[in-house]
Amino acid sequence: MRRAWPSRCRTTSVVIGAVLGAAVLAAPSRADAQCVDEELKQELVGGRHYRGVQPRLFTKAFRHELSAMGGYYAADLYSSSWVAGGAYTFHFSEDLGLEASFQLTRFRTAATDSYERRYPQVQVEERTDRPGRLYFGHLVWSFAYGKLRWMGGGITRFDFNAALGAGVTDDSTSQGLTGSFGLGTKWYFGKWFAVRVDVRDRILKQTLIGEEHIVNDIVLTGGVSIFFPFGG
Repeated sequence: MRRAWPSRCRTTSVVIGAVLGAAVLAAPSRADAQCVDEELKQELVGGRHYRGVQPRLFTKAFRHELSAMGGYYAADLYSSSWVAGGAYTFHFSEDLGLEASFQLTRFRTAATDSYERRYPQVQVEERTDRPGRLYFGHLVWSFAYGKLRWMGGGITRFDFNAALGAGVTDDSTSQGLTGSFGLGTKWYFGKWFAVRVDVRDRILKQTLIGEEHIVNDIVLTGGVSIFFPFGG
């Protein structure tokens, strides 16, 4: 009988040689592919501007806020008028703050003149044209935050807030407490300056010509705020 070992050995050697040759030929291709991938990655990284995570430059937690505001008082029972005042807010955290405010306005109406024209025999002694003072306290909750990039330049931070509170409307025709709730937004510039816009709904009981009414007065104000300590 003939032995087939040498033939098998030659066949095995040929297979091993072919595998090694393919590996040697494939190695440069893989290296070239890795180089190409790396170059492409560097090109993409170099050509793309990452925004990254911007540090929070403006913080509110444990800071004091002083605001000056003015705007429009849309009264339900009386004529609409101007409103002006200020507020102080202490921020317990980035989301919660306690605000105390004082505002001045004027309550006037032409209803008394119309009443006297309709009933000439009745003379209304008390004029409905008097100043009003508004004392309020609100719990302010900042429920949403955002950032705005100005034409590829600096980034401005802003938030939206909800306010709930109560106070006193002192105009000699109001009775009891005045409920208040509303929404607002603040836009922060630098580390200590902000612009604010607020809309508040005031619910109160007022008396006009001997009749009581439950009214909803809308107060729209805009203003500026200063935060301190100034460094944030």
